[in-house]
Amino acid sequence: MSDSFIFSSESVTEGHPDKVADQISDAILDAILADDPMGRVACETLVSTGFAVIAGEITTKAVVDIQKIARETINGIGYTNADYGFDGNSCAVFTAIDEQSGDIAQGVDSAIEVRGSSVSGEDIASTGAGDQGMMFGYATNETPEFMPMPIALSHTLARQLAKIRKDGTLSYLRPDGKTQVSLRYDNRKAVHADTIVVSTQHDPDASLEKIREDMISQVITPVVPANLIDKDTRIFVNPTGRFVKGGPAADSGLTGRKIIVDTYGGWVSHGGGAFSGKDPTKVDRSGAYMARYAAKNIVAAGIADECQIQVAYAIGVAEPVSLNVNTFGTGKIGEGKIAALLREYFDFRPAAIIRDLDLRKPQYKAVAAYGHMGRIDLPELPGWEKTDRADTLRKAAGI
Repeated sequence: MSDSFIFSSESVTEGHPDKVADQISDAILDAILADDPMGRVACETLVSTGFAVIAGEITTKAVVDIQKIARETINGIGYTNADYGFDGNSCAVFTAIDEQSGDIAQGVDSAIEVRGSSVSGEDIASTGAGDQGMMFGYATNETPEFMPMPIALSHTLARQLAKIRKDGTLSYLRPDGKTQVSLRYDNRKAVHADTIVVSTQHDPDASLEKIREDMISQVITPVVPANLIDKDTRIFVNPTGRFVKGGPAADSGLTGRKIIVDTYGGWVSHGGGAFSGKDPTKVDRSGAYMARYAAKNIVAAGIADECQIQVAYAIGVAEPVSLNVNTFGTGKIGEGKIAALLREYFDFRPAAIIRDLDLRKPQYKAVAAYGHMGRIDLPELPGWEKTDRADTLRKAAGI
């Protein structure tokens, strides 16, 4: 990136159709993990006008009521009124669930490193990656969340929009909504909010003038730092002029279609794999969480101001096939030395990630909307958001 540029990131509310799908998939995963922490889940959801389809591969000893979970999730989001075109009480719920492929399962159950040996069960070396692919994790000291400011502000705006809907502050709001923040940077430091966009679903009788006034006073002003906004900041509220029809009734939703919203807002690379509906043996999820955990601890240790980590796997192989570090010129020590620290103090094998980040417990529906990273709004930080290795890394690096 040049010394001066504008960068944009977006977020969506929990009522966005893709996020409805993500939350249903992760609610089902949580329910299974609650009774069977070893369950294997790859659960995809499609939502559209009047119905939800849940499909995928699930192998578990748990007995869960998928229809009930889907309806409770939809109602909890706020789709409880047939006038919205999608109602958790009356929509149809279809299921098409099969067991995990035995060809995949054997690679997860017995990694290539130990196949044919006596090592088995929950030994750290015995669990192979559930798929091939590359994952990225990132952290920056730009915000308290250790996240890029455009996505951090977009998420906070979206959460604020949902909050004032749910607490009744603005009774005309409906569940669907989107936010977007475009910041001007000088030397990779945010200096000005160039454009802020808030689009919110609303009742038919709410006027655009009233919505704009409320979005500025109730959503934007409490969230965006005042020093970033001036007379040149462009603010767009419902720029089409009307947003009554929304959610699954206006656009179908699919699990895993908001992967940039889920991560870093496009600020850094993305490996392409989605998170929601996948148990932690799927490295799309656990590998990305571990890369975030490692990057955040590097930045929290003061070893770099920014850190991006790429990790890559081969299916059925426990050890990652590559580990790459990029500090964008902000490292206090060389990137090769940082990579050596990562290999010494972090174990990127799937079973070790699951153990170290405590990934076999129900916790995923909570991060299925408003981002999987930087969730300082949650009462209990997910394991991948902790900075408990920063002091050790700082001492090891001689910082």
